[in-house]
Amino acid sequence: MRAWLIDDAENSDTMSLEEIKTPRPGADEILVDVRAVGLNRADLMQRKGAYPPPSGFDPRRPGLEYAGEVAAVGKRVTLHKVGDPVMGLIGGGAYAEKIVVHERDTIRPPAYYDHAQAAAMPEAFLTAYRGLFLEGGLAPGQWALVRGATSGVGLAALQLIHALGARSIATSRSQERLDEMAARFKAQGMPQAYDLGLVDGDEGVSEAVQAQTGGAHLVLDFVGASALADNLASLRPDGRQVQIGILGGVKTELNMGQLLMRRLSIVAMTMRSLPIERKIELARMFDDRLRPLFEAGRLRPIVDRTFDFEDAMAAQSAMESGQHMGKIVLVRD
Repeated sequence: MRAWLIDDAENSDTMSLEEIKTPRPGADEILVDVRAVGLNRADLMQRKGAYPPPSGFDPRRPGLEYAGEVAAVGKRVTLHKVGDPVMGLIGGGAYAEKIVVHERDTIRPPAYYDHAQAAAMPEAFLTAYRGLFLEGGLAPGQWALVRGATSGVGLAALQLIHALGARSIATSRSQERLDEMAARFKAQGMPQAYDLGLVDGDEGVSEAVQAQTGGAHLVLDFVGASALADNLASLRPDGRQVQIGILGGVKTELNMGQLLMRRLSIVAMTMRSLPIERKIELARMFDDRLRPLFEAGRLRPIVDRTFDFEDAMAAQSAMESGQHMGKIVLVRD
């Protein structure tokens, strides 16, 4: 089979499509014929040597989410048969024609969606749901500030906030990006993208949040150090920040007194390093809570564009440019 491999340490910023041995499923595993792969910034970081995969996964093989069909099953597998559609998360190696995953660490794609759309769901929507509701405790009627809302996870978060009865404040680097996001939502037949839109970098973001909402109950942040002070100033007392990205830096000063006096909390989370038991729990949560929303049309993956599987480097270059809106997906015929 073919798989994309990051080139050696002397040339670690490139990848090559190579022939490698097809994996064989263990007793509790399935072999997946991968038909689509969702791209994530973690793939770019891994290619540059900055984000190694969890133990047990080849550091030369990128890719965190996939969609496809079951090609073979292990002798103890009871949940799947050959030909079943599947999608899910994997610690690494999804840029391949075949992958092996535990039979329980998979998700049945919602009805009515193709492979490219299915591959755009797991990372974005599971990350957003976990950050907003499991780690962040967002409740109906509350305000959530999504910092960097035009990312794949940000777009998923805005949909989830509205679908589950909360209210959203979206930020992006320009008003043009916010307008484009609103147009994408409208074109998909979805409700208004956000309740309040603000431009990152403008003075008075936290003041506007406080004035128009009384303060956010939750901040879901992709930016990191450069946004921390403003995020905390945007929260109301007992507010929470969930950190899921560090695109704006990793080091800053923090006034601990502000946390204490206003009873604020900060939670950090990642998906990739979760133990398999937690990933299985999230897969079942998708089945129970998110699939019905997808099948009712209340949630929809936003795919910016697709690339042929053979054009993975071009797809990553498109992601690096930062001009996309939604997911970039590799597809195999």
